[in-house]
Amino acid sequence: MDEYNVLKESIQAAHAIRIPEQFRDKSGCVYPNFLDVQSALHSLRKALFADTFQLQSECDDRLESVHKFMSTFVQDPSARQSFYHQLPIIKSVLLKDAEAIYKGDPAAASMTEIILCYPGFWGIFVHRVAHELFKLKVPLIPRMMSEVVHSETGIDIHPGASIDAYFCIDHGTGIVIGETTVIGKWVKLYQGVTLGALSVPERGDLNKRHPTLKDGVTVYAGTTILGGRTIIGENTIIGGNVWLTESVAAGSKIYKHVGDQVVKPSKDDESNYQI
Repeated sequence: MDEYNVLKESIQAAHAIRIPEQFRDKSGCVYPNFLDVQSALHSLRKALFADTFQLQSECDDRLESVHKFMSTFVQDPSARQSFYHQLPIIKSVLLKDAEAIYKGDPAAASMTEIILCYPGFWGIFVHRVAHELFKLKVPLIPRMMSEVVHSETGIDIHPGASIDAYFCIDHGTGIVIGETTVIGKWVKLYQGVTLGALSVPERGDLNKRHPTLKDGVTVYAGTTILGGRTIIGENTIIGGNVWLTESVAAGSKIYKHVGDQVVKPSKDDESNYQI
């Protein structure tokens, strides 16, 4: 028997090994492949920001591509229409995110550069699209979208995470944001930040597992913040490589210093802040 037929028989044998019934997807949806999802996301970005990409003449083609994807893989027509109605709002929020990145990064020459080039903005873009579909209870596709941008940028945001406007991701590689995370306005995260859970819950446990970051929080590189009861107060600054599993008062400064972790309340002078 030649090698091709050996391979074919082996694959056919593998097909007989099925996922156990209790673990199978019950949604009945038609599954896209990874490249379909990736292509639809890039087409949607170019359609929403056609002026930035200078693709006004191609906008209809991009929209047709997006609509074909949605019609094929999102079975519920009401979900598709609800998603379409949200697109102007999504773009409005994304422009606020681009503004936050521009104001927070002196290396950014323009908002055009951010929209075209920045991996942090691309990560936020995909999350805002995926989150809208997640809220509409569209199965599988929101998670596939998050994995597209995860593979492209190293930014891993669960589509269930709730993130307010003016969100800034700087650099971005290695950022992890869990499903029940809540993030306020004007929050800035650097590379390698994890907003995670303390433990793996029982399946079906709907309790909040991931932290809350209030407005104006900045978290520097390599920091880990865990737990559904952990709340980081407004305008707190958290330095690099900090480990947090409990709440912090508004206006605090937290940093590592000679092996110890230091928490300074808001009344302390900023000149004492170190990373």
